[in-house]
Amino acid sequence: MLHESITESIIGAGMKVLNELKPGLDEKLYERALVIELVKRGHTIDQQKQFPVLYEGVDIGTLIPDVIVDDRVIADPKVVSEFNEAHVAQMIGYLNITGLSVALLLNFKHSTLKWKRVVR
Repeated sequence: MLHESITESIIGAGMKVLNELKPGLDEKLYERALVIELVKRGHTIDQQKQFPVLYEGVDIGTLIPDVIVDDRVIADPKVVSEFNEAHVAQMIGYLNITGLSVALLLNFKHSTLKWKRVVR
């Protein structure tokens, strides 16, 4: 599995964050805690890094993934009932624009962490 050790570490960090903070908080709070935990685990983090989106060479906007881990995996914390097609489509868009190959959706809504790997 591509970047398996990184995704396993992200999932473990997410579990630790959820166990500590419990469900019911805003996504940004989980994101900030996840970044702290990932740095403690020795990962390099780009948080809210901006990527220009070009159409025929013209800048049409900016894409901002929540967290990029070790310049390899996008981690996107969510607080949703369930992941849906829009979440997966967003990750595919992030992967296409960043040139990365793996994204990980993390759902902090419930007492057990849910995750979904998205591969380009």
